[in-house]
Amino acid sequence: MFQTFMYMAILVIVIAMIGFTYRAIKGPTTPDRVVALDAIGISLAGLTALISIVLNTSAFLEVILVIGILAFIGTVAFSKFLEKGEVIENDRNR
Repeated sequence: MFQTFMYMAILVIVIAMIGFTYRAIKGPTTPDRVVALDAIGISLAGLTALISIVLNTSAFLEVILVIGILAFIGTVAFSKFLEKGEVIENDRNR
């Protein structure tokens, strides 16, 4: 019974990721694409956690942390790029 719920949750997350991928490719604006990419990263971390539960292992915990950190850094970098037009400022006078 528990395994069935886990497989159903994995299926729901995969379907959501397909929708996020569509939004990331076809999104009407760039901020929509950034939000979709962030949602893909969060869903990927959740999918990895569910697979870790199904396989009854803790080997994927570090992978989940790395995915979360990379998704956060990517979202911040995209947001800064959209706001200022550059990610790393080269102004040395400040």
